[in-house]
Amino acid sequence: MHKTVILWVAVIGASLLAGCSSPKPRNAAGAGAASSVPSDQSAAKGADMSSADSAAANGAGVAGPSAPQLQNRSIYFDFDSSDIKQEFEALVTAHARYLASSPSTRVRLEGNTDERGSREYNIGLGERRAQAVRRALMLQGVADSQITTVSYGEERPAVTGHTEEAWSHNRRVDIVYLN
Repeated sequence: MHKTVILWVAVIGASLLAGCSSPKPRNAAGAGAASSVPSDQSAAKGADMSSADSAAANGAGVAGPSAPQLQNRSIYFDFDSSDIKQEFEALVTAHARYLASSPSTRVRLEGNTDERGSREYNIGLGERRAQAVRRALMLQGVADSQITTVSYGEERPAVTGHTEEAWSHNRRVDIVYLN
């Protein structure tokens, strides 16, 4: 609990400092920098989530699913893992805040994997990833009845190819708003 409070204080402080700087282009990450996050999920996305956290902490209204900070609807995972990476916790929290404040809104969590592993294994891994996001949302006040899960395993790749870059885009849970 204490670590969570410290983390939120750091996120809020960083978002206040980020608000004072000029906006950066979406591709602000270094061109040659190795990253565990697909290139379309650059640091600019994280800055959007920090702003959402700051607004919510200051008592501002919760944005709807079309708000800029909720446009990022993919949570990416490490190879063979269903643990939510720390860098995506703010994204999950922003969606949880919106869903908890809108009890009639429903989402489908779609678990996906890269092509490595058997079809059966990947269906199971996609389900574990979707369930991990489900648990994180529910721990933040989202009702069980608002969430459904499905695993597509390797069947719906976001990027085709047989490289780590392609695979990193496919190891994900997509949040799909249903209403």
